Amino acid sequence: MNDDAAIRNVVARLALLADEGDLEEYAGLFTEDGLWEMPGSTIQGRADLLAGAIERRASGNVGPGTNTRHVITTQAVELDGDQAHSDAYFQFWVNTATEPSVVLFGRYRDRLVRTDQGWKLAHRHISYG
Repeated sequence: MNDDAAIRNVVARLALLADEGDLEEYAGLFTEDGLWEMPGSTIQGRADLLAGAIERRASGNVGPGTNTRHVITTQAVELDGDQAHSDAYFQFWVNTATEPSVVLFGRYRDRLVRTDQGWKLAHRHISYG
C-alpha cells in the first residue's frame, strides 16, 4: 500500500474502531505520546487515549449498540518524508438505525509519523463547524 493510501486508512480505521471496534487497536493507531485535542478536552499518551475512549463508550453515547457513526469526508494528505498531514471533514451521526441525523460537523487536522509498525497518528486537532 502506498503512503497516501496507508494514511487515509489510519484515519478511516480510527473512525470505524471508535464506532464499533476494539479500543486497544484504536489506541494502537496513535504514537506512544499521541495528542488528541478538541474543544474542552486534551488527551496525551496512548494509555490516556485508551482510557478516554473507554470512558466515551461507558457514557453510552458512542460505540456498539448506540447507532452512532463517524463519517470522514473531503480528505487531503500531504507527505513530507516520514511525516504527513491529513485534513479531513467529519460528521457525527446519531440514530442511524431509525432517524439518522448529524449532531456534529467539524474538521480533523492530523499529523502522522511513519514508525516501524506503519503510519501512526501523532497529533489530532478537532474543530467544530
